[in-house]
Amino acid sequence: MTKREFLASGIGAGLALTQARTALAQPPAAAKSGKPTRRAKTTKLFKCPSGFPNALAATPEGLWIGEQKLSGAQAAQYHMPEPKSLDESAWLVDWNGKVLKTVTTPSRNTSGMAVGGGYVWMVANAPPEGVFQVDMNSKLVSHRQIPLGPSNDGGGCHGATWQDGRLWIASLRLRGNLRLDPKTWEPEFMIPFYQAPDRNRYHDITWDNGSLWQIVGNDCTGYKDYRPGLVRYDAATGKVVETVDFLPGSSDPHGLVMHDGKLVSCDAGIHPNWPNLDSPTAGWIFQIDFV
Repeated sequence: MTKREFLASGIGAGLALTQARTALAQPPAAAKSGKPTRRAKTTKLFKCPSGFPNALAATPEGLWIGEQKLSGAQAAQYHMPEPKSLDESAWLVDWNGKVLKTVTTPSRNTSGMAVGGGYVWMVANAPPEGVFQVDMNSKLVSHRQIPLGPSNDGGGCHGATWQDGRLWIASLRLRGNLRLDPKTWEPEFMIPFYQAPDRNRYHDITWDNGSLWQIVGNDCTGYKDYRPGLVRYDAATGKVVETVDFLPGSSDPHGLVMHDGKLVSCDAGIHPNWPNLDSPTAGWIFQIDFV
């Protein structure tokens, strides 16, 4: 082997080693996986009854909307007055927005909800955290923390959904979508959050025929720089099936449900690091259509 050949082989080996290390260091879901990517647009349906809508659940009776209030540290952060009542409502509305029923809950800064088993499950994103199980007469049945954490603070949550007698929770501390038994409160399965450089915010989840959809987005300081998206996981394996990018000018999605084969979301009207009501569709319920 000549000196030139020796040097060339050494450089090639070094580059190969560097590339291998880079591949191992990169989160698998952040790499180009070849998964299909679609685009979507949003269409306004109706305005939320009042306040900030930051959670949705769909049942045969209609659409449930979870109210988000800002109190304490959150109220100060968003420069808003303390609400007169800290209770947060779960409204059942028809698909034209008419209020059919109101359930009052002690949840705080609600950012996820589910309806199933005869109960409303409101998930807090502020102290005292946890999941509030409330019956249809506004009676608190239980208040429990997200599993696998401290007994008094299982962390915040940005989504929930009910499927086949199980409760799914989008746990921020665990950075994953956790399926648990609502009776025993035992965790059964977890899907790690999708990882991508411009998709580090996570919101609501919903079921779709063996898949789990989740809203994702980028950190930014205002609506004009926001790039929301969707990711769909195989609910049995946790593998990413596809991703979706929203067209410019779309609403700011927070809650998420599947209804009659269409995804429906809500625009809370407040967003971390944004001016209040920065989105032009703040407070609206809207439909998501693939294009």
